[in-house]
Amino acid sequence: MTNLYKLIFFSTLFMGTMISISSSTWLGTWMGLEINLLSFIPLLKSKNNPYSTESSIKYFLVQALASTIFLFSILMIMLMNNLISDAISLNFFMMMTINSSLLLKMGAAPFHFWFPEIIEGMNWMNCLLLMTWQKIAPMMLLSYTLKLSNYIIFIIMISTLVGSIGGLNQTSLRKIMAYSSINHLGWMISAFLNNEMIWIIYFLIYSLISMTLILMLNSFNIYYLKQMFLLMNKNILVKFILLLNLLSLGGLPPFLGFLPKWMIIQYLSINYMYLVLFMIMMTLITLFFYLRITYSSLILIHNELNFNSIMNFSMKNNMMTLFLSFISISSLILCTILFNFF
Repeated sequence: MTNLYKLIFFSTLFMGTMISISSSTWLGTWMGLEINLLSFIPLLKSKNNPYSTESSIKYFLVQALASTIFLFSILMIMLMNNLISDAISLNFFMMMTINSSLLLKMGAAPFHFWFPEIIEGMNWMNCLLLMTWQKIAPMMLLSYTLKLSNYIIFIIMISTLVGSIGGLNQTSLRKIMAYSSINHLGWMISAFLNNEMIWIIYFLIYSLISMTLILMLNSFNIYYLKQMFLLMNKNILVKFILLLNLLSLGGLPPFLGFLPKWMIIQYLSINYMYLVLFMIMMTLITLFFYLRITYSSLILIHNELNFNSIMNFSMKNNMMTLFLSFISISSLILCTILFNFF
């Protein structure tokens, strides 16, 4: 019965996103966003997690506020286009309001305050959905409406800054991944300044790397930095996959995560060199807390901690490790081929 209702809500979740990005009217996009929202909330409920109810209520309140602002803005634009002949300045304000509501929906800075708090009360699978699939519809709508270059530059700088600085003092891996997502959002939004299709490549690669890393952490039931000692006594393959994916997520060459960053740098360095330098410096800070995660599992040796009785490396985990290693190694090979191609 549980699997049946999850299947139903997953279907409506995907359907809501598809309605939103394929609709030809603003009201149709708003309806798709609402279907997506009301389908995601029941998926947040978990019997094993007492904080899931709190996260679902917070998520509903934030998304309902963003949807209200979005609906108000599109209705005001419709009224102004019909009643006022010269509404350029008012349209400018309303377009900025629409953009802000979409940025609030996806959790970009400076509208990010709900994102790390809500993600802390979720399990890893819901975190993966929130960081990947739930960003598709707002990003597509943002690519349709974002015409304000100064406003987008401000959002990019704030997102990369908050995403890098916010993750420095965190011990929860979910919050670290949340701030990492905010930083990557800044890079994705920067693609709108020149070539809007690059963000799709960036998003697909980011989703692949995040899925690999989150599946690994979920299989070992790891949520905090201190639990990275669990990987201390595992085989070298697990440690290698962890290191590979973290460095790839940080955008370190020659890993796959560097490829979309390289493309964005190549396009933006012509007209926005100072912005590119700022984004690169902020990404170097994110690499620091990625390496801190790796440091806990690869280098530290602590003989007093014995988790062998807690975490048995079963056949299921062995199969998961083989699957994740296949994805990681294939990603590295793909990146090498693409580097040679370009």
